[in-house]
Amino acid sequence: MQRQSYSASVAKMLFLIIILAAVGQMTQTMYVPAIPQMAAVFSIKPAFLQAVMAAYLIPYGLSQFVYGPLSDRIGRKPVMLAGMCIFILGTILALFAPSFEVFLLASFIQGMGTGCGGAMCRTITRDCYEGAELHKVNSLVSMGIIFSPLIAPVLGGYLSEAFGWSASYVFLLALGAAVTLIILSRFTETLPAEKRRVERVTVSYKYVLSNRKFQGYVMCLVATFSGLAVFEAAAGVLLGNVLKLDPTTVSWLFVMPLPGYLLGSWMSTLLLKHMGQQRVLYVGLAALGFGAITILLPGMAGLVTVSSLIGGAFLYFIGSGIVFPVTTTAAVEPFPFHAGTAGAVLGGLQNLGAGVATLVASMLSAKDQFSLGAIMTCMVLMAIASLLWVRRCQQEETPVLV
Repeated sequence: MQRQSYSASVAKMLFLIIILAAVGQMTQTMYVPAIPQMAAVFSIKPAFLQAVMAAYLIPYGLSQFVYGPLSDRIGRKPVMLAGMCIFILGTILALFAPSFEVFLLASFIQGMGTGCGGAMCRTITRDCYEGAELHKVNSLVSMGIIFSPLIAPVLGGYLSEAFGWSASYVFLLALGAAVTLIILSRFTETLPAEKRRVERVTVSYKYVLSNRKFQGYVMCLVATFSGLAVFEAAAGVLLGNVLKLDPTTVSWLFVMPLPGYLLGSWMSTLLLKHMGQQRVLYVGLAALGFGAITILLPGMAGLVTVSSLIGGAFLYFIGSGIVFPVTTTAAVEPFPFHAGTAGAVLGGLQNLGAGVATLVASMLSAKDQFSLGAIMTCMVLMAIASLLWVRRCQQEETPVLV
């Protein structure tokens, strides 16, 4: 009976974390199938709509630097409620935006709001778990969260074809309101008052950022996630604008690589039982590299092909699913009393870096898949360099026997 009660408690917590983070994930990708419609409505080039993701991801990342330490002071629940209220305001503005500039502002406000989910989905799990159990929960959370961008473009494609691009934002408004009510009525605070810290924010950040291995794991996550974000921003343009596919087809092709992430997350937990942490990360890096190169090579010939674009992304998503749970767990585990701050740095830099990468991508040529493949390859090289940094730090910490 006690075991059943514990399992129900875990399931409830995971559900709350996943739906909170899902709001942010769905907002990031739901508009992609409607890019041609939106370009016509706002009288801009379709490639410029990659800037929407940058306008969203940059505040999504920056706001987490506020939400994390604030949650260490006042608790997790008030922070989540405040963030969701900001998101709802941004979504209302997006629905009534009279120009593309105002729409970008609305996306910026949405990102400021959903940053609470990005920070808390890492923080709350650390409040409740550690060790192998923390890795398992992080894998389950990552698998659950990936279903939201899996569903979002498909749903967005059908909504945009039936009711126009704004229907996706009506859906997001309703989803945001529902999640806010669920948090208000169902979420149980995971940081009791006696464990809250009132130290200066600068002290908390200095303590977390001074950990050299943490630095390496964060950079690995930033690089890997940036590759995902650039693909999500560019794929809609390449499939819809270059290949001239309809929104429904774009939405289905767009989500085809995402099950690779589920496979990678499952493999991550399985491999960790039989291999060391470093070897699991090497497997993940190999999948990332093969995926990026598969996209890059046709791009060097000036081509856009569905098979290389989607196939390469599938491999990259497998690698991401392997890498994310391992690096997330390794990064936050040393900070049981600074989980909010560590989660903020992790999520903030990860999404800020992704926002910068998508902004750069929006300025490059979108006539073929070369720019996409080149950026994803650079991100893989950065991830490799960051894990070499972690390995060097571990070797320096190991005492030499004489």
